[in-house]
Amino acid sequence: MSANPRVPTYPIAEQFIERWSPRAFTGESIAESTLLGFIEAARWAPSAYNSQPWRFLYALRDGADWPRYLELLNEFNRGWAQHASALLVIASKTTFAAPGKTEEQPAPTHGFDTGAAWGFFALQAHLAGWRTHAMAGFDHERTRETLKIPADHAIHAMVAVGRLGDKASLPESLQARETPSPRQELQAIALAGDFRA
Repeated sequence: MSANPRVPTYPIAEQFIERWSPRAFTGESIAESTLLGFIEAARWAPSAYNSQPWRFLYALRDGADWPRYLELLNEFNRGWAQHASALLVIASKTTFAAPGKTEEQPAPTHGFDTGAAWGFFALQAHLAGWRTHAMAGFDHERTRETLKIPADHAIHAMVAVGRLGDKASLPESLQARETPSPRQELQAIALAGDFRA
């Protein structure tokens, strides 16, 4: 990308505005150790009580599990994600045992904590020259059944990982969308004092 249209209101590290979610991937393979490096970054995210509720299930495009993961996506996402290098399912454990206890109790921040881990994953992948695109368009029930995800785990997203490809490889209807998306103005999300509609 030669010119990034994103302009922060306050100075921040470039990685935050350079990371975006493309759909055009090259289809090249990724080493399992490289992908595990991204998950390693996610492992160090903060979590309530250090419960680390996140779980990253994955399939590499050259691996035996690739067709099973690809089939979990809806038709639209499958159309472009088939050119990714890896597919992941991000889930989180909805219960935890508090420090010093053995009895499980509800973990009210499991989704919040797992979101932090996903952010670490995405930034590490970007820093390593890879791109990520998180998706909600997949069959959650089929994913739980196919991947044997226990009932006490929430399923949040699927993620495509790959090298940035040529947007000309996408259907014409998607090519115009293959650019970093804008963000709301800072004053719309940063509210001093009370909430304002």
